Amino acid sequence: MRRIVPLLPLLAVALLATACTPGPKDKPIADPGADVSGTVEFWHFFTDREATAIDGVVADFQASHPKIKVVVKSGQDDSKMTQAIGGGQGPDVGLSYSTDIVGQFCASGAWLDLGQYLTRDKVNLDGFPQTVKEYTQYKNKRCAMPVLADAYGLYYNKKLFAEAGIAGPPKTLEEFTDAAKKLTKRSADGTIQTAGFLPLWGFYENAPSHLGPMVGGQWLTGEGKSAIGGDPAWQTLLKWQKDLVDWYGYDKLEAFRASLGDEYSDANAFQKGQVAMNFDGEYRIAFAKDQSPDLQFGVAPMPTSTPDRYGSGYVTGNVIGISRTAKNPEAAWELIKYLTTDTKAIVKLANTLKNIPSTKEALASPDLKLDPEFKTFVDIFNHPKTSTTPPSSAGPAYQETFQTFCDTWQSGGATDLGKGLSEVDKQVNSLLQLGG
Repeated sequence: MRRIVPLLPLLAVALLATACTPGPKDKPIADPGADVSGTVEFWHFFTDREATAIDGVVADFQASHPKIKVVVKSGQDDSKMTQAIGGGQGPDVGLSYSTDIVGQFCASGAWLDLGQYLTRDKVNLDGFPQTVKEYTQYKNKRCAMPVLADAYGLYYNKKLFAEAGIAGPPKTLEEFTDAAKKLTKRSADGTIQTAGFLPLWGFYENAPSHLGPMVGGQWLTGEGKSAIGGDPAWQTLLKWQKDLVDWYGYDKLEAFRASLGDEYSDANAFQKGQVAMNFDGEYRIAFAKDQSPDLQFGVAPMPTSTPDRYGSGYVTGNVIGISRTAKNPEAAWELIKYLTTDTKAIVKLANTLKNIPSTKEALASPDLKLDPEFKTFVDIFNHPKTSTTPPSSAGPAYQETFQTFCDTWQSGGATDLGKGLSEVDKQVNSLLQLGG
């Protein structure tokens, strides 16, 4: 699964924080213009078609850097990388699927501070959009660089919309609810045959982090404590979601979900027409066109609670760094610099993966293929109210804690929303204190 972020065990956090393996942080970096050579081990999470795209760009790098050999290991997730680095092993270069790891990796030193390399090589950080600059650092320590970005929006089935007499994608939460009900088809006993929308948390990309921008939900206060319980926006989102769950019936939704295919297979429920509306990233465009070429779909921004938020969404991105256990940090930096600042490389990957470029120059490149669907996500990425989840020393643990409560809430296991969110604040604050 390439975008859903699992909670890293606190044991792994402790391993990162306490491991004493000497690394390149103890060595001075080379002088500018030094001849860099040797082998670099590069771990990334992509598989299948997407891994092939990475291989192509790595081959271009090796052609332009003949003295550097890159050993690529695909299908490596954050948990594997965390455990390997904590045990004194791991890659020279690691590519993570989420910005949520940045705070943890920067705070623990699992990834090296890249400031010395950026300064030496005069890399202009103003070439990156502001949101991208923010999610690649933690407390002024930049231990990561961006490799493309993801923006989340609404996918809808044009054929099912036409059959239901719905003219276009909904823009408000109320319109979305109405559309979901009109698009839903049930059997005589109430069993769901086609869902206008499957509102369960944990289904595919349905996570509080991805849907929070619909209502402007805030995660942390300026003092770095949980803002979840004190922000009424989260109550708006959770009440809206629970109303839809209750309309369908929680048990019926769970039974329907159990019958659906894997998110990244050709049995994806949206691509099969089993779900009429779904929230997903821009990368779904390439999956849908590759796996379901006959699917008639449209894309739009997510519906929002207020008109001024419409057009915005959630942004995250792939991030890359040098492990503190790297055996060849100079060659590792050369690879990272190429993947994150070379416009041709970035555009080539963006066109192949259908991910959003993470530099201003690549976003403006005439070689970037901006078909109508992809442009919608670029516009979401550029919207002034688009947001991401803030980095923390506990990594994604604060989001996972909230998700756990959301699961309890949707099943009816919690009935006092205000009290439940206040308890979430306490748990999150304890995690943040432990993570720090």
